[in-house]
Amino acid sequence: MAILSEGIGYGIVIGFGAFFAILMTLLTFAQKRYLGEVQTSEMFMTAGRTIKTGLTASAIVSAWTWAATLLQSSTVAYQYGVSGPFWYASGATIQVLLFAILAIEIKRKAPNAHTFLEIIKIRYGTVAHIVFMIFGLLTNIIVTAMLILGGSAVVTDLTGMSVYAACMLIPIGVTIYVVAGGLKATFLTDYIHTAIIYIIILIFGFTVYVKSDLIGSPAKMFELLSKAAAAHPVDGNEGDGYLTMASTGGLIFGVINIVGNFGTVFVDQAYWQRAIAAKPSSTVVGYLIGGLCWFAIPFFLATTLGLSGVALESNPAFPTFPSRMSADAVSSGLVAPNAAVALLGSGGAVAVLILVFMAVTSASSAELIAVAAIITYDVYRSYIKPDATSKQLINFSHIIIGVFGVLMGVFGIILKFIGISLGYLYLMMGIIVSPAVFPIFFALTWRKQNIYGAIGGCIVGFACGIAAWLAVAVRVDGVISIASTGGNYPMLAGNLVSLGASCITTVVISLLKPDDFDWNVTKDGLKQLIEEEDKTEIDPSETDEVKLNKAATIAYSSSIVLTVALILIWPIPMYFSKYIFSSGFFTGWVSFGFGWAILAAVTVIFLPIFESRKGIVYMLKGIGGDMSGRKPVPTSEKKADEEVA
Repeated sequence: MAILSEGIGYGIVIGFGAFFAILMTLLTFAQKRYLGEVQTSEMFMTAGRTIKTGLTASAIVSAWTWAATLLQSSTVAYQYGVSGPFWYASGATIQVLLFAILAIEIKRKAPNAHTFLEIIKIRYGTVAHIVFMIFGLLTNIIVTAMLILGGSAVVTDLTGMSVYAACMLIPIGVTIYVVAGGLKATFLTDYIHTAIIYIIILIFGFTVYVKSDLIGSPAKMFELLSKAAAAHPVDGNEGDGYLTMASTGGLIFGVINIVGNFGTVFVDQAYWQRAIAAKPSSTVVGYLIGGLCWFAIPFFLATTLGLSGVALESNPAFPTFPSRMSADAVSSGLVAPNAAVALLGSGGAVAVLILVFMAVTSASSAELIAVAAIITYDVYRSYIKPDATSKQLINFSHIIIGVFGVLMGVFGIILKFIGISLGYLYLMMGIIVSPAVFPIFFALTWRKQNIYGAIGGCIVGFACGIAAWLAVAVRVDGVISIASTGGNYPMLAGNLVSLGASCITTVVISLLKPDDFDWNVTKDGLKQLIEEEDKTEIDPSETDEVKLNKAATIAYSSSIVLTVALILIWPIPMYFSKYIFSSGFFTGWVSFGFGWAILAAVTVIFLPIFESRKGIVYMLKGIGGDMSGRKPVPTSEKKADEEVA
């Protein structure tokens, strides 16, 4: 039964959507009036390639914070205990950290690209371009569907609002402000949404581990989890309890999570677009900071609300009491909302509703502008109107954003109608999109990869992954159905084979007839695609080869070391030692997560303000001048920094 009224659901979905649409439209106008920004196609799609470290990091955190980040992470905490939040966080952080390599490589080898597909086209030709475009758009569609599915499920569960109305209304406000401000507007809303998300997560943390009468401390949580394990043992966990990293189910989920999320980062134009928009000097640091700050969101939120779902399920305050949550409710991501209601009543429901809405809309804006970039530059400009002007590109982008904004809701409704849940889609996505991961990675890092290896890796990986997924489902359950294909072992097999077969295929074929690609082709060739009117002034020091090479060295070393630490050095000894947490160790575990979340929140909220403080001051002076009757003189943000200094 819904704890909030249907009116509150419509109020949040429509009200917040309208608020951010108006706010971003006004901010876009202010940047034009006071900072002299001209909305060319270059500015609309790449934000002038001048985004600083803090805003880059916050945009990455926001784009990677899906409904699944908040909901599915709590689901696996409910299912597997403390290992679930860790494997969700670490298994989806390493991709962002490793993407720092591609982010700096695109600055070195294709500094004027708008999409990763432009690089594929100029290196491998039209056939490869179309193949990779299919994988890219499939990624956008799957991610979008997950966002809408998760968001609509929570809105419907908490307010009783029609799930179909939620699917269609959630994208509207996002569509409006993306049309108005382009990529720069998504960066600004990303920042605001991310700040709100961190604040709400910290409120839940303080509630659960400090002030709640139902829990109130890590020691009490430990006690309740121990009682829950006695009542409902966890099959596959050491001691059948929730307080161990020695969890077979958790480890299997971790592997699926790692493989699947490579596809949804490396094949998603949204992350390439953030790399393209960042200043070269901010790219690597922005991605590393963004990845580490993002880790805190699923890790601490799921350690808070996910474990609270287990601890409080037998408490009369829990919405489903005296029954446990159904398997469908758990798979739909309703653990966190139910735990929030048990802890804070209707206030908890509102907080979760806002939390999920912020995540869904900010990540949706990233997908909207990503799809617009692909269709505009890789279809319209590549094959329909190669000589399109800046204005024509912007107008076409507006149309695509509007159309895809409507289709986002349609995708969610279709999947809801046929019975596909958020959890199912999350586990399945890697089978579909990860075959393109290694071919894309090698396209910018390995000059020997040839066209046949690039295309073959995608096709063979996809075919083998689907075959393995269905074959294991039949072997385990005897039938092919949503239930059988959604099991851990079919999903594990499909994800591993998709990624592994793709890697083997592209490497073997490329080594049989190695290419010797000249990176100057992508560097010089893509420059010719940029219109004179679209060129943005870049500080020459930003493109210095020595600095870029040094940044690349940092990207390779830092991302690899952090990856090894997060998926091997930290969890594997805890798994094989079969250690079961003591009360003291669990308190330290929670305190560590709490501290990480606070540090991440401070970094993401205050670093962008500090870096842009001079431009903010100049804009405020301009607004003050308008109010006092003095006409402001528009200037660039760089000049504003110099003048204020």
